[in-house]
Amino acid sequence: MNDKTILSDKVKINYRDTGKGDTTLVFVHGSYIDQSYWDQQMDFFKSTYRVISFDLPGHGKSERNREQWSIEGFGEDVINVIKELKLKKVILIGHSIGGDINLVAAVKEPAPIIGFIGVDNFKTAATPLPEEYQQQVESIKEKLKTDFENTNEQYAKMVLLTAQTPSAIVNRVVKDYREAYKPMGVPTTTQVFEFYKNEQELLPRLNFKLILINVDYMPTNEEPLKKYPGKGYKLFHIPGTCHYPMLENPDQLNQVLEQAIHEVS
Repeated sequence: MNDKTILSDKVKINYRDTGKGDTTLVFVHGSYIDQSYWDQQMDFFKSTYRVISFDLPGHGKSERNREQWSIEGFGEDVINVIKELKLKKVILIGHSIGGDINLVAAVKEPAPIIGFIGVDNFKTAATPLPEEYQQQVESIKEKLKTDFENTNEQYAKMVLLTAQTPSAIVNRVVKDYREAYKPMGVPTTTQVFEFYKNEQELLPRLNFKLILINVDYMPTNEEPLKKYPGKGYKLFHIPGTCHYPMLENPDQLNQVLEQAIHEVS
């Protein structure tokens, strides 16, 4: 797959475009990582669909020359990719924060989008963290400003990885978290902790069933999923020890993604 570039808000975005089909799958990665995490999905689905992945600004090979960083801004980037490439019949597939980014895009520009699939996200949709974690969150926000690399590593190991996660995945994720672009990372990670308010507003306006593929290393609270998504939800569970099924169980993720895509179409 050859990398190409397009402009979004004057920022050069690196993307990959392969396969052919009436339906286009757009893969959006999570915080601090890049589109290469989706490589095995791109390869699997290109025989049936047109598949697009890209590095969000401030990530991977995309440019960093942006003054304001936000989840809403990344949502605009998804919209711009769809418009620039003139994509039709789009199924958005977002991992982690990529789910919220796609939620922004799908509500703001629904016309070309026919479906929405989240990978290991919306586990506590539209719900604030319990009171006992608030102090911990405030500590993380402050430490991001003063000790960005170590704070990111600790967060990844505490929340996204487990003692059972294969060491190659741990090393890859920790490296990406430590080397993340700080001017982008501090404001967007800080926003993550408050984005449940946006989810409360946006999920009822989603035009499609919210389809989730969540890893069982951490449970999904289904109560808010029964309340907020306007068109309902469907939850697929897959086994695993971490937040990155595309690395840990790529074949199984592909099989369940195939079911989720059929659920859309």
